[in-house]
Amino acid sequence: MNKTCRNILDIVWYFILFVIIQMVVMVIVPMVWELCKGTTFSVVLKDMKAGPITLNTAMLIITSAVSSVLTLVVFWWRKYNRVSRSYIAGRPWVTLLWVVFLALGTLLPSVYLDDLLSLELPSSTETVLQGLMSDRWGYLAVGILAPLVEEVVFRGAILRTLLKMFDHRWHWISILISALIFGVAHGNLPQLVHATLVGLLLGWMYYRTDSIVPGVVFHWVNNTAIYVIYNLMPQVADSQCYADIFQGNERAVWMSLLFSLCIFLPSLFQLYLRLKKANQS
Repeated sequence: MNKTCRNILDIVWYFILFVIIQMVVMVIVPMVWELCKGTTFSVVLKDMKAGPITLNTAMLIITSAVSSVLTLVVFWWRKYNRVSRSYIAGRPWVTLLWVVFLALGTLLPSVYLDDLLSLELPSSTETVLQGLMSDRWGYLAVGILAPLVEEVVFRGAILRTLLKMFDHRWHWISILISALIFGVAHGNLPQLVHATLVGLLLGWMYYRTDSIVPGVVFHWVNNTAIYVIYNLMPQVADSQCYADIFQGNERAVWMSLLFSLCIFLPSLFQLYLRLKKANQS
């Protein structure tokens, strides 16, 4: 087996392993939950054969947290993701600050794009997200563990392997493929579009830094902002379209997008300069 075929099989395995861990945990956690409540094993099996067990908020949080921790343990134990402190040792605090601004600048344009393309989350996905967002412990799963585990899998393992397959001049092919895989992993069209576009930025930052740290920071800011908005401004989270956020004021809509671009574009430019300079040094 040549090296290219082995790399392809590795990428497929990383993705399958990520999905399998989530699916297995989604079966085991509800089963253990019911057994701990005193339900007999035979009754639990009967209920599971009848259909998936409905997850309450606590079960959703535990399921998400357990699958994330288990994924991290497996990927680090098997060394699918390279662990190094060299990037942090360089004290890239200003660069990471620009990453924060970049993430903030993508929030409103992402919402507007979903509205423009008439993309709506499936009801099952929306129910899961609402369950995670509505509880303080849900932030552990959404804001802390999810950014870390997704960067480990999709940048630290999958993109790192893809970059080995293509010549340095064709690195964008690797970044694009990893972004598409990242989008597909979310399992629905709205998140596929959003995750693919964000995956291009995350992949570019990984390629430039050889570290998942910028991606984790970007991911953390994005998820944290959504969590905060959901809890502090529920009227925004419940808006049916982008214009509803500004009570139908079209001028406010365009001003908000312009304001976002005034954050996004300078941040992207500063990151480009800093990461280019870091590569040359």
